[in-house]
Amino acid sequence: ALRLSYLRAGGRDAATLAQLLDLQLEAEALEKRAVQRMSKHEHRAQGPDPIAAEAGGGLSAALMAVKLENQRLEDELLALKVRREMRADSSSLAARQHAELAQLQAKVDMLLQADGMGPRLPPAVLPPPVAPPLAP
Repeated sequence: ALRLSYLRAGGRDAATLAQLLDLQLEAEALEKRAVQRMSKHEHRAQGPDPIAAEAGGGLSAALMAVKLENQRLEDELLALKVRREMRADSSSLAARQHAELAQLQAKVDMLLQADGMGPRLPPAVLPPPVAPPLAP
């Protein structure tokens, strides 16, 4: 439940997800041990029934193994979905950056053209040529 709420809240850190998965598996293993201890105490109180205990223990162990495998597969599927979303986000980010770069390049080209066609200073006005001195 903690891991799912983390993912639903937008959490995507792979290390955090792995740590949450480890904690979940550890909690399930502890619960399994507690159930096994409880069942051992109940069997002692009721008296030994080796056939029922063996069948029940094997069944509960198999059920627990299936549950753990199911949880592992669900976690793997969720991790794949998160990775796919991250890839989609990164590709859309790259597309946005590419579009922004194209817009900036177009602005630069437009400014360069405007600079070339913009107002220019009139050509320099030179004084009229000086006539050669008159001869006496």
